[in-house]
Amino acid sequence: MRQTIAVLILFSIVLSSPALGQEGLAYNATIYTMAEDADPAEAMAWDREGRILALGDSEGLQERFSDKPRHDLQGRVIIPGLIDAHGHIMNLGLSRLQADLGGTESVEEVIEVLREHEKTLPDEAWLTGRGWDQTRWPEAEFPLASDLDEAFPDRPVWLVRVDGHAAWANQAAMDRADKDLSGDWQPRGGQIFRDGDQQPTGIFIDTAMGEISSAIPETSEAEREHALDLALEEIARMGLTGVHEAGTSQDDLRRYLHREATDGLTVRIFGYADGDGAMLASLCRNGKVETRRIAVRGVKLYTDGALGSRGAALLEDYADDPGNTGLLFESDEDLQEVVDRAMECGLQLAIHAIGDAANRQAIDVIAAGRERIADNPGRHRIEHVQIIDPEDIPRLAEAEIVASMQPVHATSDMRWAEDRLGPDRLEGAYAWQRILDAGAVLALGSDFPVEPVNPMYGIHAAVTRQDRDGNPEGGWLPGQRLSIEQALAGFTRDAAYAGFAEEYTGTLEPGKLADFVVLDTDPFEADPETLHEIEVLMTVVGGETVFERD
Repeated sequence: MRQTIAVLILFSIVLSSPALGQEGLAYNATIYTMAEDADPAEAMAWDREGRILALGDSEGLQERFSDKPRHDLQGRVIIPGLIDAHGHIMNLGLSRLQADLGGTESVEEVIEVLREHEKTLPDEAWLTGRGWDQTRWPEAEFPLASDLDEAFPDRPVWLVRVDGHAAWANQAAMDRADKDLSGDWQPRGGQIFRDGDQQPTGIFIDTAMGEISSAIPETSEAEREHALDLALEEIARMGLTGVHEAGTSQDDLRRYLHREATDGLTVRIFGYADGDGAMLASLCRNGKVETRRIAVRGVKLYTDGALGSRGAALLEDYADDPGNTGLLFESDEDLQEVVDRAMECGLQLAIHAIGDAANRQAIDVIAAGRERIADNPGRHRIEHVQIIDPEDIPRLAEAEIVASMQPVHATSDMRWAEDRLGPDRLEGAYAWQRILDAGAVLALGSDFPVEPVNPMYGIHAAVTRQDRDGNPEGGWLPGQRLSIEQALAGFTRDAAYAGFAEEYTGTLEPGKLADFVVLDTDPFEADPETLHEIEVLMTVVGGETVFERD
């Protein structure tokens, strides 16, 4: 593995571009470097290796670098390349091959979308989709297999909820399970919804999803390559020069390395390996993966499910479901064992935790592991930190834990979050400003494809605490709004720090990589309520244009 990686480091990605090549000088621009306390620059020069040489005024840099290709930005704005601190690259691409159920307002509308998508499928294929959200439907209740059976009596149907932590199956899909799903048994860390006769209703939560998904035929290599193409195109179009992938399989890593070696990787990938035994063992045995555009130096673990499907683990019952406190996936002892092993291998931890009980468990195991394994590089992360007991917020900074959060989750969940939690627990709900005030690092992302890829949506949500229709007036829990500086930092320099990449990306400074984005609007001057309308005109990775708007 090390030998293979060493060979791959020799490869560089060369993309033809009519606008920006491997070296150049951009001038007549407003350049926000995102370096702390730095004033905007007017021009920036970079070399053939894609490294920034200098920033300054247009006249001075044009004279100093008169031999370099020049690019007049005509007053446009440049910011550092945006880094999504929590995304799922292959899931994004694969979701584009499935029925898109996002925004559907009823079961009937879901079936309409599925009927159209079915027309594209061969007779033997499963009908799959993603994005439904029962909280948007009139009854706001989980659907049933019988809702699908009349329309699709023979074709198996498997539909993943918007959060990725629940799925809806028809009877044909459940008939293909490897074992009898009836009875009162439940898988650890999951739930099969059953009726009064102990028969499955069609809803599977968290680990229970594997009872059906394991029966779905594997996606072909050609389909996966096409899915990766679709994902990379969308990522570049949205101004992302880096993605922290929250769960990279060995197969996906192989595919990314091959893309890099064959000049086809247009984003920097900071992978967090799937926390299964094989991937963790591979990293412990072979060491971290570090090439020109790929780094895998951490492992992704889970503590609980999602709030929308009531799988997030809470310290007290759900306000709208008495007796239910959600699902902790692992005991404290079992989770600690995996955490300690990863730390002993010098790896960074990225632990999914949404509910306040899950966040407490994640903080506890990270803090205990740091005490025992002092030479670990640290910067361990909790992914989402959506609901946290206010008493635990200072512990994030004390344990030097990065809070990896997704602003659009707050504006998506605000419609029903108080119903789930009750008013008393909202103090620790999506508490970005409280976390910053406590001294923790805040890295921001989207969790695509759970939410849209567009980082401008996340920046808008962070600054306004409103949805893109402007609701609610004044913002939801407005005391937790971020400034535009804080929001951009979360998608640039602080995201780079969270990925151990601050020495070469996250800000625009001499010696760092020329990863930058050209925008059509100045985010520092824009009306906050219009931030989501800002468009990316150009995305540049290491001095190479990977997207340019026509």
